[in-house]
Amino acid sequence: MKKPTHISTTKPLAKFLRVATLALAGTFSLGAFQTFAATPEKEDLKFGFIKLTDMAPLAIAKEKGFFEDEGLYVQLEAQANWKVLLDRVITGELDGAHMLAGQPLGATIGFGTQAHIITAFSMDLNGNGITVSNDVWELMKPHLPKDKDGKIVHPIKAEYLKKAMQKYKDEGKPFKMGMVFPVSTHNYELRYWLASGGINPGFYAPAKGDTSGQLNADALLSVTPPPQMPSTLEAGTIYGYCVGEPWNQQAVFKGIGVPVITDYEIWKNNPEKVFGVSKDWADKYPQTHIAVVKAMIRAAKWLDDNNNANRPEAVKILSQPNYVGADYDVIANSMTGTFEYEKGDKREVPDFNVFFRHDATYPFYSDAIWYLSQMRRWGQIAEAKPDSWYMDIAKKVYRPDIYATAAKELINEGKMKASEFPDFSTEDGFREPTNEFIDGITYDGKHPNQYLEQLKIGLKGNDKI
Repeated sequence: MKKPTHISTTKPLAKFLRVATLALAGTFSLGAFQTFAATPEKEDLKFGFIKLTDMAPLAIAKEKGFFEDEGLYVQLEAQANWKVLLDRVITGELDGAHMLAGQPLGATIGFGTQAHIITAFSMDLNGNGITVSNDVWELMKPHLPKDKDGKIVHPIKAEYLKKAMQKYKDEGKPFKMGMVFPVSTHNYELRYWLASGGINPGFYAPAKGDTSGQLNADALLSVTPPPQMPSTLEAGTIYGYCVGEPWNQQAVFKGIGVPVITDYEIWKNNPEKVFGVSKDWADKYPQTHIAVVKAMIRAAKWLDDNNNANRPEAVKILSQPNYVGADYDVIANSMTGTFEYEKGDKREVPDFNVFFRHDATYPFYSDAIWYLSQMRRWGQIAEAKPDSWYMDIAKKVYRPDIYATAAKELINEGKMKASEFPDFSTEDGFREPTNEFIDGITYDGKHPNQYLEQLKIGLKGNDKI
C-alpha cells in the first residue's frame, strides 16, 4: 500500500484546529494574534494544470499540506490544452491555474480570448528546451564546433539549423516546427532562437484576420499540446519543437529526437509559468488569493531547499498519473539538475528548473514587459505602443502587491525569513538590465522600444504587416 506524502486531516477537524490555534494565539497577546492571516473567503478550490514538471508548486503545496495550513482544500485537475485551461478560468469552472506567462497578458490585451487575468505568483524560471528530429540532427551535427575532447560545444546556435533547413528547402518541403500556444514562452523562445540565427519565424497579422503566425516565415510554427510533441515528431508532422519537460527528455528516451538547446541558454533565468486567476475572482476572494500565494511560495522554497535535496521526492510525486504521469527516470533527467542532449551526453544544468532561488516566485513587471515586447515584435500587437503602455499593462496584470502581502504574512508567522525575499521597501518590480541572451543583446524592461530596435528580425517602431 502506498504511503501518502502528507497525512491529511478531515476538513471539519482541520478547520477546528486552525480556529483553535488562532484563538489560542489571541489569548497570549494581541501581537501573536496579528501574525495570523484572515480566514479565506472560499475554502474549496479547483485549480487546473497541464502535465508539465513546472506545475510542481501546485502538486507540492497540496501533497505537503501547505494549502491545508492556509485553510484551503484544493483539487488539482489536468486540462486538455492551454486554451481549455484559460477558458475554464474565465468561466469560473476553475478558481485558478498553472498558466503560460503570456496567457494573462494576451487575454488582458485581447489577443485571442478577451478577459482580465492577473498573476501574483511566478511559478518557475527556465524549464524548456528545443528538440529536433534525428534526421535534422544528422544534418546539423557535422557542422557543430567541438571542444578538445570531441564533445559538441553548447549552446548550439540556430545558424546550424539554418544550414540543415536548406536541404528541406531544396526538396520543396516547408520546414515545420511545434510550439505549445501562440502566447507561450515556448513560441517566443523558439522565435528568439531562430531569429538570432537568421531564420525568420513569421509574423501574425490579426488585423488582417491572419493568426497563423506564418507570414513571411522561413520556418512554419504551429501549436501542438505538450504531451503530444514526441509522437507528432515521430510521425514526421513536425521536424522540431520547443516544449517544457519532460517532453524533451522523452524524445531522448524514445530515441526519436535530440534536444539541441535549453531556454536557460537562450535567456538565462527566464520566467516561464505563472499562477493565473481572473481579476473578478481575485476581487471577490482577496484573502483566499493571498492564502494560495502563501502556500505556493512555501512549496517553491521546498522544491529548491538544500541545493535541490527534495527533488527526488518531488519527482516521485510528479510521476503519479494524476500529475505529470511520465516515468520517474524521464522526469528526474532534468528535475534533479542534469539535462541530456544527444543520447549519452548528459550535462550538469543545476538551474534548468528553478522554483524559488533568484527571486523566481516574484512577479516582476520587467518579465511581463518582455513578453509584451515579443508580442509586438511578431505582430500580435499590430501597432507601435509607447513605453508607458507596456508599463500600464504590466501593472494591470502582474500584482507584486498581493505577493508582498503574502510574503510578509509568512515572515510574521515565522515560516519564512525576510532575507528570502526582495526588499519590499525598495523593490520597483524591475530586474536589472541583462545581456544574458543567446545573441548578447541587452534587455532593459524600462525601455521596451529601445530593446526592439536592437533586434534585426521583427517589427519595431511604426512597422506594420
